[in-house]
Amino acid sequence: MAERREELLRAAVEQIEVRGVAAVRIADVAAVLGVSNALVLYHFSTKEKLVAAAFAHAAEADLAHLRKVLGRRTSAVRRLRAAVRWYAPTGQAKGWRLWIEAWAASLRDPALRNVAGDLDQQWKAELAEVIEEGAAAGEFHCDDPMSAAWRLTALLDGLAVQTTSYAGPLSRATMLAWTDEALARELGIDHEALTA
Repeated sequence: MAERREELLRAAVEQIEVRGVAAVRIADVAAVLGVSNALVLYHFSTKEKLVAAAFAHAAEADLAHLRKVLGRRTSAVRRLRAAVRWYAPTGQAKGWRLWIEAWAASLRDPALRNVAGDLDQQWKAELAEVIEEGAAAGEFHCDDPMSAAWRLTALLDGLAVQTTSYAGPLSRATMLAWTDEALARELGIDHEALTA
């Protein structure tokens, strides 16, 4: 039962990425796996619930990876830089198309808005916790870790929209330089200390 649900969620993520939230249908997800629409509806009851669950499934996988990066045994600065570079639109986070779809669909879908909002807050909280830890350890100075996390994720989200929605207006090198500059500024350290 759990295995079938996992398959349905993976298929839904794939179809949302290909078709978009507005155009994806229960039938599209069912067809990928060669199952009936009824089976998909048995597990999720509505397209909205399927979309919200698929988004949560994909976003939670990225969140688990973020926690792994932030949980490494190294300095807070190194963990934060690794996390920000991974999360950046040029990094290895796979969910940018899905996040952008979710943001747009959330304007009209309260269930998806709640799921996306909760996951977004978890991202910010994870970053803020490591910023707070690094400040407490004296690695850098940051009076308001949560605000710093908000500003960092806002920059990365905005860059993701630019690179995902438009054909490469910024180079990978430029975006990584900007993310390093923003992180160094938020931590109150110079670029050399960030990259050491």
